[in-house]
Amino acid sequence: MKIIDNLKDGHQILKENKILSYKIDCEILMSQTLNISREEVLLNLDKEIKKEEREKYFNLINRRKKNEPIAYITNNKSFWRDKFITNKNVLIPRPDSEHLVEQTLRIIKKNQIKRILDVGVGSGCLSISILKERLYCKCDAIDLSKNALKLANINANLHQLSDRIKFYKRDVDNFCNDKYDLVISNPPYINKHKIKYLDSIIYEPKIALDGGLDGLEVIKKVISKSKYLLKINGKLVLEIGYDQKYKVTKFLKEKNFFINKIIKDYGNNTRCIVSTKIN
Repeated sequence: MKIIDNLKDGHQILKENKILSYKIDCEILMSQTLNISREEVLLNLDKEIKKEEREKYFNLINRRKKNEPIAYITNNKSFWRDKFITNKNVLIPRPDSEHLVEQTLRIIKKNQIKRILDVGVGSGCLSISILKERLYCKCDAIDLSKNALKLANINANLHQLSDRIKFYKRDVDNFCNDKYDLVISNPPYINKHKIKYLDSIIYEPKIALDGGLDGLEVIKKVISKSKYLLKINGKLVLEIGYDQKYKVTKFLKEKNFFINKIIKDYGNNTRCIVSTKIN
């Protein structure tokens, strides 16, 4: 059968299972099956595919119809300007988190030498994206998950940054390795009781989502510890939930942080706060 016929069959299966992105998903999964780019798939719609390729493609379709994220099926996700290896041990990198990278790059000029701490490194997409554009910076990265750190290390090696980023299996409460110019963090910030309503909870690690009873438990730990980890006038770049702006800014001020910027995401929700340690 031709590529186009298999795509149409895939469309039908995913549509019946209420997968809204069925068209692009089928193209990505065909790309994965044939080990060619999505563009090549679309340029070769009349090409015949082998029986074993068709079987592989529909195995992937059957995973997607159960709402398994594309990033876990293909084991990669585009973020900022690169691709990162992903698996079920880490939160899937999301476009809204790119705001943390953008704000950090605005703070650190191209030729500056800065020390960065990434709290809750996950796949490593944040710190790796920053280091690739700020060649004189170095980063320490911490996470509670051994498997997340293993994947972040793989991504660091993939992007040839293993000499500029060090990984530690540590809670931020128990970390005091150095003083940093900048702390960046996308911590768990979902209310514990709301997690069960998320589609992604079946597949994404709960540890990367669970922010405690009010969603602020880990955020407050990061802010409190950053007060001691940052140099005077050091910056904290923090991702937060869409409804947490007032509580987080209040807590930052209580801990002697000056609020520099509050950034909205692509859906016009508050997503990132940039603040400065005053003293």
